[in-house]
Amino acid sequence: MSSTITYTVSGMSCGHCEKAISEELSALAGVTEVAADAQAGTVTVSSEAPLAEEQVRAAIDEAGYELVGPAA
Repeated sequence: MSSTITYTVSGMSCGHCEKAISEELSALAGVTEVAADAQAGTVTVSSEAPLAEEQVRAAIDEAGYELVGPAA
């Protein structure tokens, strides 16, 4: 069952930020699409199955940003 979730991320401010986060999240097993939006401060992740929030948090931390949580 595929899953798409939008998360709020703090610290993104430009295209480089979007690229860094997209690369880290795309490396997670099962991820099919990543759309980061620095202006909105969000990243939308599509995957083959729901991802554990800890996995997403670790990937965003690795990129140098902070996962705030699922977007409202």
